Amino acid sequence: MQHKVCAGDRAQDDPKRTKDIQLSQLPLQLIPERKIYSVAEVSAALRGLLEQKFPDVWVTGEISNLRSAGSGHIYFTLRDATAQLRAVCFRNQARYLKLKPQDGISVIARGRLSVYEARGEYQLLVEYLEPAGLGALQLAFERLKQKLGAEGLFDAARKRPLPLLPRAVGVVTSPDGAALRDILRVLRRRFRNMDVWIYPARVQGEGATEEIAQGIVYFSRHRPVDVVIVGRGGGSLEDLWAFNEEIVARAMAASTVPIISAVGHETDFTIADFVADLRAPTPSAAAEMVVHPKQDFVAELQNRTRHMAQLIRLRLSEAWSNLAKLALSRAFQTLAGRVRERAQRVDEATAALDRLLRQKLHESHQAWATASSGILRYDFRRLLQLKRAALEERSARVSGQFTSRLTAQRNRLAQLQALLTERSPLTVLARGYSITRDAQGRIVRDAAQVELGEKIAVRLARGELGATVRQK
Repeated sequence: MQHKVCAGDRAQDDPKRTKDIQLSQLPLQLIPERKIYSVAEVSAALRGLLEQKFPDVWVTGEISNLRSAGSGHIYFTLRDATAQLRAVCFRNQARYLKLKPQDGISVIARGRLSVYEARGEYQLLVEYLEPAGLGALQLAFERLKQKLGAEGLFDAARKRPLPLLPRAVGVVTSPDGAALRDILRVLRRRFRNMDVWIYPARVQGEGATEEIAQGIVYFSRHRPVDVVIVGRGGGSLEDLWAFNEEIVARAMAASTVPIISAVGHETDFTIADFVADLRAPTPSAAAEMVVHPKQDFVAELQNRTRHMAQLIRLRLSEAWSNLAKLALSRAFQTLAGRVRERAQRVDEATAALDRLLRQKLHESHQAWATASSGILRYDFRRLLQLKRAALEERSARVSGQFTSRLTAQRNRLAQLQALLTERSPLTVLARGYSITRDAQGRIVRDAAQVELGEKIAVRLARGELGATVRQK
């Protein structure tokens, strides 16, 4: 008797057999395929993940390996006791940093993480820096103050005095600020005739530093004024920061016109205050320093006028007294006689000179008349004919020599041309000869120079043939 066992029944009896059957029945497409990435794809993927995960991050550490590239980018490393992170600040962000990075200082950096795909390194793209443990603005202020002080920009010896009465005053400030109104009000009250030149400039925010420096440079170069007031009203350290920038300090130091710094209130101090020729506690005080009240000048002029008039009257009285004494003295009388004698001698010398000039003029007139009569008798036409005949003779002789020389040169040229044509390779080719060159362009003079099957070029008198060597 035969027993038939179906697959299902045996699978139930043998669990191992059942598992093998199920695995063999799985579709082939369920087996995972290998995904092979290029290095660039991996770097790009990591870059996307980092920039998505860390779009704005603050990192603290110590700066090391600082390097400034010629492009304006700044490269450095942030490190602590156990790790380090590469960082870069590109030029468009570096110029706005209040804190200039230096090796060895601890900072707090703000930026975003990214990957430099060329080297496969992740790095921090820095957008902001501040010192760890101290305000960035205050530290930047102290460092710039120390730097400029060491250069001598604050020395009292380089400070210039203000003019007593300036012809015109320059003002660099905001045209909409209260500082300008205060300055104009004080100047109008103290000296209404004073000319005031205004250079409008922003005094805080982006671009304020450049505009303030440009205003100082403008007045320094064009010099329409004798003194310049640079200032604004009070505010916080951040509000006054445009006057703490190095570019403003350098412009003040290089100015050819005295500068008054009138920034903020009496308790506010900026770098501009230390560099300027004079610091005013307020803009109004600066205007008062520039010019004294007009009535003070008028009173001083009146006093000096009275004093000068008295001094002149005294000197005139003394002079008349001395003159009267001299007129009565014997020496003065003798001097007057000598002056009259010298005057008479001058008259005699003048008369003798006049007679001599008349005599010379008469002699010159006679010489001119004698020369004129000789010129009138001279026949210019005959002389002109002789010169013309000699010129024509010389011209004919030169023309003949030129024609003879030209004919000889033409004959020589024809001979050389005939000789050149006779010896020309083209003339030889015209007789039925040819020039053969190999594939490299070299002239073939011997059959041994070419091989069978080699390409050659045959130059004829007219045209060129390409050929292949079949037989030697």
